[in-house]
Amino acid sequence: MPEETATLPKIPRVNLRTPAVMAAVQAQVESHYRSEVVEKLRGAGGTLLKGDVKVKLAKQFGFCYGVERAIDLAYAAAKVFTDRRLFILGEIIHNPEVNEQIRALGIKNLIGQNAEAHVDDLDSSDVVIVPAFGTDVTTLARIKEIGSNIVDTTCGDVMSVWKRVRQNAQDDMTSIIHGKASHEETKATASRAMSNGKGHYLVVLTLEDTDYVCDYIRHGGNKQEFLERFLGAYSDGFDPDIHLNRVGVANQTTMMRGETEEVQRRIMAAIRDRDGGKAEQNYRFFDTICGATQERQDALRVMLDEPMDLLIVVGGYNSSNTSHLAEMGEQKLPTYFIRNASRLESRDRITHYDLHEKQEITTESWLPKRPVTIGITAGASCPNNLIEDAILRLYELHGIDKAQLLA
Repeated sequence: MPEETATLPKIPRVNLRTPAVMAAVQAQVESHYRSEVVEKLRGAGGTLLKGDVKVKLAKQFGFCYGVERAIDLAYAAAKVFTDRRLFILGEIIHNPEVNEQIRALGIKNLIGQNAEAHVDDLDSSDVVIVPAFGTDVTTLARIKEIGSNIVDTTCGDVMSVWKRVRQNAQDDMTSIIHGKASHEETKATASRAMSNGKGHYLVVLTLEDTDYVCDYIRHGGNKQEFLERFLGAYSDGFDPDIHLNRVGVANQTTMMRGETEEVQRRIMAAIRDRDGGKAEQNYRFFDTICGATQERQDALRVMLDEPMDLLIVVGGYNSSNTSHLAEMGEQKLPTYFIRNASRLESRDRITHYDLHEKQEITTESWLPKRPVTIGITAGASCPNNLIEDAILRLYELHGIDKAQLLA
């Protein structure tokens, strides 16, 4: 695949982060996403008690620096390039309300229903925003070849993973990537695992996948069965009989740290069982879990040790880091993963996302009688205003309005 460093026409850079532009952006972003209620709750140590209804907010939640930066740059592009067509390669982040705001700025999505980027109609006057997840090297190279202006909002943590998988490729090591093969970030990372035509990758999602790979590393097996099992999750020309000889484990940055560490441990053990004293030269891994993802998981873990009746997780259903928060909650207490406050329909009815069915479902009689303690958290792609809406709705269901909360 083409590499970003390939010789391509140089595109003049435009500084979007001038003081005047960023001041205007900050005001606009705050008007869309700021929350007075969340700030009050944070200032009160994360606990808000009104009457006999207590809401507890995780210590770390919501937008991370990388998400804030991506949104700021998208808003800045809309303010600076007023005479250009503006496009984005997919969703800026995995939150439907935020992506709707991006569309409202006049920024059009280049990713079609088939998940392919439609870039051939671009020209050199167009502006293309690369989202926080990044994009694959082939798409990026084509945009550079066309000469369109690129506003790259890729998260630094994601680029750290790219550095590791490129090194794997240079050293003739296959990158085993713990993540979702269909996720934009994993696709972008996988494309970099074949640096300058070298290297291969294999994506594993579950520990069951990992154990299957480990068994193959130890004993070999049916190659055709292997390739059918992981169809769509490995590089062109990947041969498990050859390309599992030397491997480096990487990950989608928003996975659960404990699970990624277990993937690393199991693959390392399999390599050692197969290779004995030569194992160290045939295996490597790096800690590339996103810091913000880990902080939100750690904060929720602490909160789950405190007395609560239920947990509300707010965010986009396709957000990997938010889904993991809901998974953590489910293990301890009734947990409801909602897109926004509209899903809190009444005291007797809630519509929420079922991680196992992979669709919204409705639950009756979900809200316990008072006194009640409700935990709330949100992933790194959820803005504070949506968290506020959920908090206000929870109190509204108990006859308490915003003025009373802020009094």
